[in-house]
Amino acid sequence: MEIRSLENKQVPEYRFRGTGALALGSAVLLVGGLALAMPDVALSASLRGVKVWWEVLFPALFPFFVLSELLLGFGIVHLAGTLLDPLMKPLFRLPGAGAFVVSMGFASGYPVGAKLTSRLIEQKLVNREQGERLVEMTTTSDPIFLIGAVSVGFFGRPEAVPVLVLAHYGGALLLGFLGRWREKPESAAPSAEHKSIASPNPGAGRLRSAIVSMHLARQADGRPFGVLLNQSIQSSLTLMVIVGGLVVFFSAALDLLVQSGVLTPMRQASAWILSMAGMPAELSSSFIKGTFEVTLGARAAAEAAAEGAPLPLVDRLAAAAFALSWAGLSVHAQVAGLMGRTGWRYGPFARTRFLHGLLAAGLVYVLWPLFHFASAAGLPVWLNAAAAPRIEHVLWPPLLAIAVLASLTAAGAAACLIGGLRRR
Repeated sequence: MEIRSLENKQVPEYRFRGTGALALGSAVLLVGGLALAMPDVALSASLRGVKVWWEVLFPALFPFFVLSELLLGFGIVHLAGTLLDPLMKPLFRLPGAGAFVVSMGFASGYPVGAKLTSRLIEQKLVNREQGERLVEMTTTSDPIFLIGAVSVGFFGRPEAVPVLVLAHYGGALLLGFLGRWREKPESAAPSAEHKSIASPNPGAGRLRSAIVSMHLARQADGRPFGVLLNQSIQSSLTLMVIVGGLVVFFSAALDLLVQSGVLTPMRQASAWILSMAGMPAELSSSFIKGTFEVTLGARAAAEAAAEGAPLPLVDRLAAAAFALSWAGLSVHAQVAGLMGRTGWRYGPFARTRFLHGLLAAGLVYVLWPLFHFASAAGLPVWLNAAAAPRIEHVLWPPLLAIAVLASLTAAGAAACLIGGLRRR
């Protein structure tokens, strides 16, 4: 009886996997058939994908890939983990080592967060549930792409930078904070191995314990610097080739699906949804392209127009924020490839990426009145910018840095204080 019930539970799982494999195989077969039918479209799109990979992604990601491998080999992650453990646990219910992934993920962009998280799981510094939430929070754009390529390059509006930055990274941190309740407290408890690495000498000061942790991690690694550098470059080059292949494939697949008219029903459905939500239906092209590739989605949002005139800036920024936060199926495939050996699940990741996109788009409308723009034509009627305090764009970088650091410090201190009062 018990065996029969177990079999009944496994049948839906196998059916789901079979359906997913059939759908994926059908999609690949469709793209392959379209490539044979329209080889010129596939070739031109592939060349554009190679150009984006070589001119944008390779110089932006490769140094960070090598640097992250070197920092892991030198034990910097253990140093940061010990120092920031009191902050990460109350805020996100994650070990302190996650702070290293958050900082590198935000600074380097996707898929660096997934790469570092997979290494932490392999080193047993985080468990699977913590790793899933860490990847969900750190799958973000890098500041160079968000500021230089999107805000300045695509939109030509440097003053829009603070809105996109706060909406994108603020939404990721907020989802990371809300995700702490997805995990049971007992499952968040670090293993004995993590305790021995993170706090080798609990009686000593935290800085001294952090330095000892880094030293022990470096000794455990044991590779000379030359070997470490050589292996870091080799693994980073391999990963960059994989990233480039995925970018080229999804660029070609998107062009083939658009040119063939396969995505026309999907575009019409998204236009209807946008109209129901009070947004211009002309942004449907941005959402469709952003579903597949983040760069194409952000560019389509910047170029969106109705009857030859650009759409309101706030609406275009909201669409770009959604594309940046959803990250596109190309980035999803990169993350899946990096996390595949860890037991990682795609369902929660995709759900969180969609929620991050909606949250970032909503935050754009909320933050819009707080910043001064040369033209208020893009302001929705339900937001009164005249009554809101204005911040000149020259002052926002130091104010943003101070606000983020102060908010994290205050939130961590408050969480620690509340935890101490509860224990009493």
